[in-house]
Amino acid sequence: MKIIAIGDIHERLNFLDLLRDEISTAQAVIVTGDLTQFGGVEEARKVLDTLRQINDNIYAQAGNLDAPDVETYLSGLEISLHGKGYLLGHVGIFGVGGSNPSPFSTPNEFSEESIYDFLQRGYENVKDASLKIMVPHMPPHNTKVDTITSGLHVGSTSVRRFIEEHQPDLCLTGHIHEAAGEDRIGKTHVLNPGPFYEGGFITIDIDETEASAGLRFLA
Repeated sequence: MKIIAIGDIHERLNFLDLLRDEISTAQAVIVTGDLTQFGGVEEARKVLDTLRQINDNIYAQAGNLDAPDVETYLSGLEISLHGKGYLLGHVGIFGVGGSNPSPFSTPNEFSEESIYDFLQRGYENVKDASLKIMVPHMPPHNTKVDTITSGLHVGSTSVRRFIEEHQPDLCLTGHIHEAAGEDRIGKTHVLNPGPFYEGGFITIDIDETEASAGLRFLA
């Protein structure tokens, strides 16, 4: 099984044609959040409809720069990862959108307590899967993938706590554009591809016993 993950699209799909073949042949496509740039349902629909013309098997969630009604829209399509979990054979995928509180008061933020609760809800649907993929829009705190330009770690403490407690195989994240990279928390491989409008994405190859993932860049 092959899965492609992208995020931080912000209504800019300028690299999509270069990734068209990989997306079309994937068993699933994951959008980790921020389909829009402070946009609502109409803007999110345009992005999603474009992606679904290539591959209709998409799981997505609103990021912190998506209006809250984007999450309602995705939930209505039954493709939202926010507080939900899905089984693809022996693989469980679950997530949380938005972000932890920021100084910028972006449209879709949650308390750390709520973030943990959303993850727990999704995890309950996939806890018996032999391989688990966790998709928080915001990265785990104090890692290589949550550092802003000043050097400050701004990721979610609840995301990190959940990883430490449950050790999913993969954690696919984004949100902090300048922190594209990889890290590990215990056995969990954490990946932030940076924004898709700069060409970053994740490829995931899954067999019966292992989910292996890598960062790739089109730019």
